Amino acid sequence: MHDLISQNDDVYLGPFITQQPYPLVCGLHGDPYLINLAGLGNRVKGELYSVMSRGLVRLDELEGTSITHYDRRPIQVQSEDGAVSKDGEAYFANSRFRVRLWEKKGKVGMSEYSQAEGREYVRIVDRVIKSKSGSYVDDIALFLSSSY
Repeated sequence: MHDLISQNDDVYLGPFITQQPYPLVCGLHGDPYLINLAGLGNRVKGELYSVMSRGLVRLDELEGTSITHYDRRPIQVQSEDGAVSKDGEAYFANSRFRVRLWEKKGKVGMSEYSQAEGREYVRIVDRVIKSKSGSYVDDIALFLSSSY
């Protein structure tokens, strides 16, 4: 995000919270996943940015929307004090594995992805892919079907 801000491709609008509760869990390698199951989980805290179309292309690539890692979907958020409401978009776990991920995590979610969870994150360059295809999305399927 810092790179996009420095190139004037996005603007930080501040901390916001989802209007509806959603599950938020950590998956394989500590990746955070917002799960599109409105009404379950918690109202989730996060950051809101206004992103230009050029920046959005870069974010979609980073989030793996073309390989069905995340889906970008509409969401309603509000400022933490409730004074400002906005329509936005968020990256949700892909629909192919969202329910299984929620179940694997015991149907227990977080209200935010904090520094504690961030310490468990494994950078992409440091990940060991175990699937025979060499695909991270296939590794997620392995993670969900085993005690991985």
